[in-house]
Amino acid sequence: MQIVNRTLEPFQINYPLERIASLEKILFLDIETTGFTAKSSSLYLIGAAFFKDNRWQVRQWFCENPAEEASTLDAFFAFAADYTHLIHFNGNNFDLPYLLQKCEQHKLSHNFDNFEGIDLYRRLSPYKAFLHTPNCKQKTLEGLLGIHREDRFPGGELIEIYKNYVQNPQEDARFLLLLHNSDDVKGMLQILPLLAFYDIFNGTIRAKKVQANSYVDYHGQDKQELLMKLALPTPLPFSISNLTNSCYFSGEDAEGILKVPLYEEEMKYFYSNYRDYYYLPQEDIALHKSVSSFVDPSHRIQAAAATCYTRKYGQFLPQWDIFMEPFFKRDYKSKEYFFELTDELKTDRDLFSRYAQYLLSKMAKTY
Repeated sequence: MQIVNRTLEPFQINYPLERIASLEKILFLDIETTGFTAKSSSLYLIGAAFFKDNRWQVRQWFCENPAEEASTLDAFFAFAADYTHLIHFNGNNFDLPYLLQKCEQHKLSHNFDNFEGIDLYRRLSPYKAFLHTPNCKQKTLEGLLGIHREDRFPGGELIEIYKNYVQNPQEDARFLLLLHNSDDVKGMLQILPLLAFYDIFNGTIRAKKVQANSYVDYHGQDKQELLMKLALPTPLPFSISNLTNSCYFSGEDAEGILKVPLYEEEMKYFYSNYRDYYYLPQEDIALHKSVSSFVDPSHRIQAAAATCYTRKYGQFLPQWDIFMEPFFKRDYKSKEYFFELTDELKTDRDLFSRYAQYLLSKMAKTY
């Protein structure tokens, strides 16, 4: 087994990693293997990045041959014992289970029980479409940030290079194997700024300014919108915009703008217990039987689910499920929900902060 140490050239991460843990307690992990199943493949390289002496450094444990797996695992876990947080890319699905299976295979008792784990893939993949990216492979995410690798080999091609190395060790082959892993580990550090998008949906957004605007749409119709200027929890690494269900979001640095349609019209509130109501066709309204029993029977009928409502004219905001109650609809079969923007709610800044968070989470899931 060879242990290779490398100090990375200084670079700016542009993400407050200290929110997760002290930098000295965070370990980044990536492994290289000859297959996906531990029982039928070999572990040939473990790479880790860590912060020491005010610099990011990479340490790699390289198996000269499969017989060195056990000693490599022992060496890695002995080193990792000083850390509390483990960051990886799709490690929950591959790296960690693979290493545990190898430990079991070699009758080693190592585990990850004392680590707080953070899977960058798991944190970012739900927002793939929101990021306008076709997939969440690490190299694809690196491309979003304009990161260029020295390594040019996909992991699959390196399997044969390693197998040939075991039979005939060559320095150039070893260099390629180490370089690929080193770029994977360094790449995790470099894509950390993308966690700012995770923070949008899982952190706290604050509505700094809220106002109603009037405008003329593409068809020449007068429209209204609610415009919210937002303070984002973490500065974004690049500007982004999304339009979903007529709601528009744009974000740049630590600020966002969310535009939401504002409807001024008559809507209906439907009572759920319609059997307790009469419907008055001439007034087009439902009244509870305790009140409407005094109405001339010829002017009332038993309410049905679709006719058991009261009408309200006002200003309404959309909600894609029940964010605020009471909720209103245009008609009984409508799939669109709204809540009334009352004078009281107009001054509730906390409400708008929560509403912005709600809408953004829905936008991310709808994409």
